[in-house]
Amino acid sequence: MPTQMLLWLIRGIFLLLVIGLATGLAIGIGKMLDERNTEAAVTVSYISLAAVILLGIGVVAVDLSLKNKRITTLSAIYFGLLLGLLFGYLFSQAIIPLIKPADIQAEWVTQPLQLLITAVFCYICVSTLLQTKDDFRFIIPYVEFSRQVKGGRPLLLDTSVIIDGRIADICETRIIDTKLIVPRFVLQELQSIADSPDKLKRNRGRRGMDMLKRMQTNPKVELEIHEGSAPETLGVADVDQKLVALAKALGARVVTNDFNLNKLAQLQGVDVINLNELANALKSVALPGETLTVRLIKPGDQVGQGVGYLDDGTMVVAEGGRSHIGNEVTITVTSILQTPAGRMIFGRVEVRPNVPPLSPSADRPQVEARS
Repeated sequence: MPTQMLLWLIRGIFLLLVIGLATGLAIGIGKMLDERNTEAAVTVSYISLAAVILLGIGVVAVDLSLKNKRITTLSAIYFGLLLGLLFGYLFSQAIIPLIKPADIQAEWVTQPLQLLITAVFCYICVSTLLQTKDDFRFIIPYVEFSRQVKGGRPLLLDTSVIIDGRIADICETRIIDTKLIVPRFVLQELQSIADSPDKLKRNRGRRGMDMLKRMQTNPKVELEIHEGSAPETLGVADVDQKLVALAKALGARVVTNDFNLNKLAQLQGVDVINLNELANALKSVALPGETLTVRLIKPGDQVGQGVGYLDDGTMVVAEGGRSHIGNEVTITVTSILQTPAGRMIFGRVEVRPNVPPLSPSADRPQVEARS
């Protein structure tokens, strides 16, 4: 990765600078003490050289140990130290003259006291800013920067909509011209479903993986695996809440089939695209009084009802259709019911007028009786 190589290059340059500064410091201390005690000067020089180099190595080690560093945390520490130094200096300048130590002991008392006061204020400021960095955003350390997204707002995909697979078909139509974002935690949830011991869940997870691969290889789709997370998602285990928080941070819209996630996002002011609602909006519209032809396949809940389905999956309930189960019938639409689960059409079976059957001799000419 170019970024990793650049980071290691920066770390190497930093260590070289630390070694150079440590060498210069050791030489300066050696020259200063050389006039008094040569042996002590050499010892102090080596100690200072080793101490500074170990300090630089320690900084790099801390950097390597902190994998997921956040700019808000770093800024809180940085500005906390600045405020602590400022307040410590002002407070020490105000309180030290009140102590009035003896002239001989003044230097040995005021300097440690000033360092102690400064350390206390630095600790208080850094601790306070670290605990409140996500609550207050009106001063410089808490300024949030949002990326300027060209074109429409990005779409944040939920696990359910990836497994459903219709989003891949929609992308094939080129109706979506914005970026599709899959968060890392959604991908992990999909992976856990694919590794489930339950066969049904495992097949659903693998189908979701296939749909992601299909969209990744589609040149018409811009798909991104989002590695970051919003500050509001820290400590949150629920995937739906993390998805809503990330959508708010990115200014994105959530694409889902989950009814509960739909309501949760709407309550928090996040725009949602529900594929079920989109599919219902694209279904053919039947008006009362029109006629439809449908095959009835099972009885309905009420007496005499028959149930069938149109090609798009719309349920049709036919009054008086129980006796026609297994046959195609023509119904007249009486009403339409729109529900969150889909559209239902109610109608009554068109009864054709009875035609008396032909007599056995009606379809052949009569023959005169011979004597």
